[in-house]
Amino acid sequence: MPPGADYPLEIDGRQEAMCCRGCQAVASAIVAGGLTDFYRYRTEKSPQASELVPEQLSEMELFDRDDLQHSFVQQQAGEQREASLILEGIVCAACVWLNERHVKKLPGVLDFAVNYSTHRAHVRWDNQRIRLSEILEAISAIGYHAHPFDPGRQEELYKKERRAALRRLAVAAIAMAQVMMLAVAMYAGGDEGMDEALRNFLRWVSLLLTVPVILYSAKSFFSGAWRDLKRHQAGMDVPVALAISAAFLASAWATVRGHGEIYFDSVTMFTFFLLAGRFLEMGARHRAGQAAEALVKLLPATAMRLTDAGEERVPVVDLAPGDRVLVRPGEGVPADGVVLEGRSSVDESLLTGESLPRLRQAGDRLVGGTVNTESPLLLEVGQVGEDTVLSAIVRLLDRAQTEKPGVARLADRVAGWFVSALLVFAALVGWWWWQHDPAHTFRVVLSVLVVTCPCALSLATPAALTAATGALTRLGVLTTRGHALETLARASHVVFDKTGTLTEGRLRLQQVELLAPRAGRADSLQIAAALEATSEHPIARALRADSGAVCRAEEVTARAGQGIEGCVDGQRYRIGIPAYVLELLPAEQRGRASGSGTPSGVLLGDEHGLLAHFTFADRVREGAVETVQQLRAMGLQVELLSGDDATIVQEVAGQLGIERYRARCRPEDKLARIQALQQAGAVVAMVGDGVNDAPVLAAAQVSLAMGGGTQLAHASADMVLLSEHLPHLVSALDTSRRTLAIIRQNLAWALVYNLVALPLAAAGLVAPWMAAIGMSSSSLVVVLNALRLRNPHR
Repeated sequence: MPPGADYPLEIDGRQEAMCCRGCQAVASAIVAGGLTDFYRYRTEKSPQASELVPEQLSEMELFDRDDLQHSFVQQQAGEQREASLILEGIVCAACVWLNERHVKKLPGVLDFAVNYSTHRAHVRWDNQRIRLSEILEAISAIGYHAHPFDPGRQEELYKKERRAALRRLAVAAIAMAQVMMLAVAMYAGGDEGMDEALRNFLRWVSLLLTVPVILYSAKSFFSGAWRDLKRHQAGMDVPVALAISAAFLASAWATVRGHGEIYFDSVTMFTFFLLAGRFLEMGARHRAGQAAEALVKLLPATAMRLTDAGEERVPVVDLAPGDRVLVRPGEGVPADGVVLEGRSSVDESLLTGESLPRLRQAGDRLVGGTVNTESPLLLEVGQVGEDTVLSAIVRLLDRAQTEKPGVARLADRVAGWFVSALLVFAALVGWWWWQHDPAHTFRVVLSVLVVTCPCALSLATPAALTAATGALTRLGVLTTRGHALETLARASHVVFDKTGTLTEGRLRLQQVELLAPRAGRADSLQIAAALEATSEHPIARALRADSGAVCRAEEVTARAGQGIEGCVDGQRYRIGIPAYVLELLPAEQRGRASGSGTPSGVLLGDEHGLLAHFTFADRVREGAVETVQQLRAMGLQVELLSGDDATIVQEVAGQLGIERYRARCRPEDKLARIQALQQAGAVVAMVGDGVNDAPVLAAAQVSLAMGGGTQLAHASADMVLLSEHLPHLVSALDTSRRTLAIIRQNLAWALVYNLVALPLAAAGLVAPWMAAIGMSSSSLVVVLNALRLRNPHR
């Protein structure tokens, strides 16, 4: 109600406030009629306006609450938010197109994309301009139902969809079998002189058997067509519903009149084959989306939380950062965190594609959704809910499957105008046959409508993309952008970063050179590790890994980019670059050390002189050599861009057989090289892992980030190698090329089929029942061809 609204009324001598003019008018009528006893003796008060709001709309308004949105909504810059939804009522690609077109028109909706394979929608909106409940209401207004994504409900919807499809298919199959037998009897009876009364009786029986097919089995076609027509769109269900209803009504009219052609057999057969095709396509769609759904189901439902009172089994959603959780052998890790106690192997195959379990012990990070296989682990929870690595992976994968590459958008546009063109063409064909042979007009028009349903055209691309992204996810290659596979297939150059990409990014102590007789190797390592005890620098980790028992350092201070100083057992030491360590020496020793040729790298020294020289090296990743060789064999140019010294970069390039490489590259140097290649016409695939790679990853036409890289690199990349197994890059490239080839095959098949079938149907050479089989077979061929991508070449 507007501010200051006041609707008073005197009842039995008391001023009562009414909520609106409508209630005021009704109450005035009650008082004027002398019926105020109604207020005195009524058993309960009249409902408020808010209580009359439909239950479904009330539920939608709940989703606007911040505390409820916390579990499924991602907060972005300002008031921008994004969420994953489940859409109920999606039956074909036209439903996807209708929802996307309708919701994107809403003011405040920044993006809306539907994944046809999983029926999940990704929505991004400005919460200051539109609420989530308003988006859900808009979807409901066109005949669909949307609600926040929930894995359990998604599984239940899959089962519900399958049961409903089976029931509709069973009714159509039983009716088709009976009607076909009666049709055969009537066809044979025409040659044998069947009695007219018996013929009419069989027609009426066929009509009664077809009615359940129309009212139940084919209901989804009619409801879909009605939704499209209400929105002034010509979706795929329009020609289907038109064909079924026209054939049934014409046959019913002929049955009532007692003469004329009937098509009950074509109606039931067309409905059965179309339902059978959609049922098989639904099964293939569910299987193709299993990779994404498997990720969602990785987290266990409950966890064993340790408290001061002992162990308690709690739902995973109740965990909070800082909780301590016991993960027994065979149990899933409930959240991201750090191992406090224990040592065990952890199966990370569903996340990374690596089949061998990895050793995890105190201090190591665990990712929610992985499985403990050997011994108990005590975990301190770090991230829960939408902040976990698993949730981020699911969001990236969902975004990739809902984003449409250029070839998919083209197919959607073609399918949209194809239906309109089909209806116009069917009208023209009907007009021609009416002028030349009116008796066959209806049968020919019916065949034209049935045989050219554009389902195969709309399924050609999404079926292939979903199957390919699902297969690569199982392999440990996460596709995060819709265009990634299409662009990767056209790549001409692959540009690698070095550290953390071609190499492991973990320095290893290669050599300890003692510089004084009083220095021992073990003592030098222990002192160095004590100074580096609190540092997370790669050199510090390498020293600690090789030091064994570590003594304690005091008065530790660090100078950024130079080294660390501290006291160990009362003696002051420095470790770092030569210039920094030499500053600790007396002036005369400093000059003597400088004159004798101080080695470069990392030095350890005290107030009396230099003690040791440490040499470190980064090992080339396993599989890097064969990856480079296979990429070159596939016709790609391979380059290496690194910020390291020239000697190190040259050595790594030599080991890998990379002829084109550049050293001492700053981020802007890498970016300039990528842009130069692009200006020369190259399609560049960039592979990197660090923060400094983010601008370059964003600039390349297609980019891949290593799974152990930074979150910024993941956000900038189009694909993520979760497995960090470089040969999987070759698998991704091969799969992308196969995907593009299969999409082209599917589109070619759909177009050729329609170009061949349409003239034959227009010429009267295709009976309606033949058209039904051909149309369903066309859609099934497209889906089965796409499913070949479910097994990538490793």
